[in-house]
Amino acid sequence: MKKRVVVTGIGALTPVGLTAEEFWTSITEGKSGVGAITYFDTTEFDTKFAAQLKGFDPLNYMDRKLSQRIDPFTQYALVATDMAVADSGLNLETVDKERIGVVYGSGIGGMWTYHKQQTVLYDRKGNPDRISPFFIPMLIADIAAGRISMKYGFKGPNFATTSACATSANAIIDSMMLIQRGDADVMITGGSEAVICPMGIGGFNAMKALSTRNDAPEKASRPFDKGRDGFVMGEGGATLVIESLEHALARGANIYAEITGFGMTGDAHHITDPSPGGEGVARAMRIALADSGLKPEDIDVINAHGTSTPPNDRNETAAIKTVFGEYAQKLNIHSIKSMVGHLLGAAGAIESIAAVLTIKHGIIPPTINYEEKDPDCDLNYTPNVAVKRDVRAVLSDNSGFGGHNTATIFRRFDN
Repeated sequence: MKKRVVVTGIGALTPVGLTAEEFWTSITEGKSGVGAITYFDTTEFDTKFAAQLKGFDPLNYMDRKLSQRIDPFTQYALVATDMAVADSGLNLETVDKERIGVVYGSGIGGMWTYHKQQTVLYDRKGNPDRISPFFIPMLIADIAAGRISMKYGFKGPNFATTSACATSANAIIDSMMLIQRGDADVMITGGSEAVICPMGIGGFNAMKALSTRNDAPEKASRPFDKGRDGFVMGEGGATLVIESLEHALARGANIYAEITGFGMTGDAHHITDPSPGGEGVARAMRIALADSGLKPEDIDVINAHGTSTPPNDRNETAAIKTVFGEYAQKLNIHSIKSMVGHLLGAAGAIESIAAVLTIKHGIIPPTINYEEKDPDCDLNYTPNVAVKRDVRAVLSDNSGFGGHNTATIFRRFDN
């Protein structure tokens, strides 16, 4: 018998709020976190906007020395984790830290660090003597997981996941499996990303992936809408504390929801485009349902990947219809990327937090900026206004460049 796994703590640092509470209030009110990029001069860039963290100052959370020795993506990871650990109520004086692990992902890692250190190299005309000795430890994508474990002394399984925009969903799934097989009692998991930098925006512009709706940036992220023209870059961090049900009950933990199952597949199709008809996503959803022991009709809400790109939204819709059949019309589907942008490697984690809060509060955040129906996207995307509904189970799906697909099911916890 596999151990049951539950969510007992959450922490979020997002473009619409610097706590999980602020994030939830904003997305249920349909607030956009998108605006003009202020981090660098965008004059020559096709896209001049993104969903930046607003009001974030690392010195409000850590000392200056540490802030200067870690990339923003690691700053975000540490801050979100502090919130999640506090929210979980774990007693750090009494827990067995050898039974607590960390799986934490980033799709790209320290891109700002790379940019700044490359600038140093060029300014020195190729002389590397001024490159920081912290360059590599700041850059590598696994350092957030390492930093989290070192801060708390968590000595259980520790590693990072990287699967593009499925990264933190894979981190949660890996963490769940480690608990199920008995390798840990508690896992700290999630993801962070900080790539609103010249190479990040420039690179995604080069592949024509970003929206260029510069005249109305707050309306640029419009998943499933006929006028969508690309995704909006976001940034931030999201952490979940998950643990075995047995461990959670023994310590009297608050339980947000149960993670009942997951599916993972590969498209084996194209480096960036999804497989036709969302075939890989559909298989992941079916595997997740089977792993959960649920029927399609047991799902009330799909927290969609919903990137606001023409190929993703069309193929994701096809996948949902393939798996859910006629019942697909009764689902509430929504994409919080319409408000927070696309957090890349952190997307799966922040969307998982949205899923458990949807179950807790019985409120489904909207997909904002939905104005014109696309014939290829003909389901109920919870347009523009949040919906109150008794929610038993949410399926959250994510996909990443390279053909990575995940589906994770969160269910209301019942003894």
